[in-house]
Amino acid sequence: QVQLVESGGGLVQAGGSLRLSCAASSSDYGMGWLRQFPGKEREFVAAISWSGATTYYGDSVKGRFTVSRDNAKKMSYLQMENLKPGDTAVYYCAASGTRLVTTSTGTYVYWGQGTQVTVSS
Repeated sequence: QVQLVESGGGLVQAGGSLRLSCAASSSDYGMGWLRQFPGKEREFVAAISWSGATTYYGDSVKGRFTVSRDNAKKMSYLQMENLKPGDTAVYYCAASGTRLVTTSTGTYVYWGQGTQVTVSS
């Protein structure tokens, strides 16, 4: 099993920036970031393969969010820029269980507890 802990969520003004961090018990897996709006299923935000060579972004965040990782520190990051009220959600760090990632939420089998991001207008 792998344990994941997200941090860095909070309240930010529209147009602002926020960086989410994910501390993992293992650096052996592809890492994803997913988010959940109230009353909705979790949706894909971003992902990065184990080597960092492959990244994916959801259409709504492409060009604004950047995913990265530091395997030596067993950390994954989601840098969020130009935040919009529509980005308000609970954000989850997740691990794929392999070194690969996809844009499907079903790829991810290990999940953190989630961190709330609220963007005010």
